[in-house]
Amino acid sequence: MHLNSVHLINFKNYEEAELNFCPNVNCLVGKNGSGKTNVLDAIYYLSLCKSYLNVLDRQNIRFDQGFFSIQGVWKKEEQEILIHCAVKQGAKKVFKRNRKEYERLADHIGQFPVVMISPYDRDLISEGSELRRKWIDGIISQFDRQYLETIQKYSKVLDQRNALLKNMHEHGLFDRESIEVWNHLLITLGNDIYAKRKEFIQEFIPVFQEKYNFIGLEKERVALEYRSQLNDATFEDLLVAFEKKDAFSHYSNAGIHKDDLVFTIKGHPIKKFGSQGQQKSFIIALRLAQYEWLKRHLNVTPVLLLDDIFDKLDQSRVRKLLELVSNHYFGQVIVTDTDEDRMREIFQGGDFETRMFKVDEGVVEELTHSMKGIE
Repeated sequence: MHLNSVHLINFKNYEEAELNFCPNVNCLVGKNGSGKTNVLDAIYYLSLCKSYLNVLDRQNIRFDQGFFSIQGVWKKEEQEILIHCAVKQGAKKVFKRNRKEYERLADHIGQFPVVMISPYDRDLISEGSELRRKWIDGIISQFDRQYLETIQKYSKVLDQRNALLKNMHEHGLFDRESIEVWNHLLITLGNDIYAKRKEFIQEFIPVFQEKYNFIGLEKERVALEYRSQLNDATFEDLLVAFEKKDAFSHYSNAGIHKDDLVFTIKGHPIKKFGSQGQQKSFIIALRLAQYEWLKRHLNVTPVLLLDDIFDKLDQSRVRKLLELVSNHYFGQVIVTDTDEDRMREIFQGGDFETRMFKVDEGVVEELTHSMKGIE
């Protein structure tokens, strides 16, 4: 599977642009702020129906415009499939496959998988648990559509339960009968989510450890630990135990919305004890494991998006990634960088097609046609 082309209108800093990609390596070069990452974000959008960087869809609309559209042609199993996305101020987001609108966006998730490796990935280590939960959920949802629906339902039930707790707090009463209606729904949905997260992590850990041993400079003991309140008690017992705290704080303090992943190296949290190099290897290994997991479960080779990472990696890790590219492990790769000469040096002479584009303030120019390596 690969992306043949992408056409942007009013997306971020692009008035209009069209890029035609080759099936192997595509390089986008230009200064910081020129719009290279925005192209990758548009491709991410075509895959997952949302931006990699901006939570709100309207934040992706070009300044002083009322809409944006992204159109891409994917090639999958010898078929060309047209995917169109449009977001208009004040209207719902529209996704179409071969000009037919999806009834549910969830039906699109997992059809055209991509994996992004970006400097922002360090947030998985440094930021709070919500980001790590979303990362887990985002991977599982591409394979299990029912899981995505369950996550969405759980979120709505949680909001309703919290609203009820707030209302009861404001009126100085606690209506156990009313809260138990939401408890029952929360337990049913939460137990299902917990079971699938636990199963995913158990399968994911050895893949991650294998990728870390490949990309890391030393053979170090790394691990992922799934922390959940449900590891030590049933959801029913937790809700009973936290009843008074919930009533006082008018917030649900127990459940899978409190889950977290702990990243460790040599038995210690990598956030505190890992060097910059170890953290880089950890993050890249997480993404490579994500790539491998999707490749296995979806029976399709995802598109790999590399955003401005080569100036932040030492030569050893660059060589490791290039080894995978040269072995055609990745399929299509789309990479951004500020240094055209570096891109030519890295990819020259490779036994794979390469295409290079120059990006300058929202204008894209193709520098080379498809060839083996870059001359």
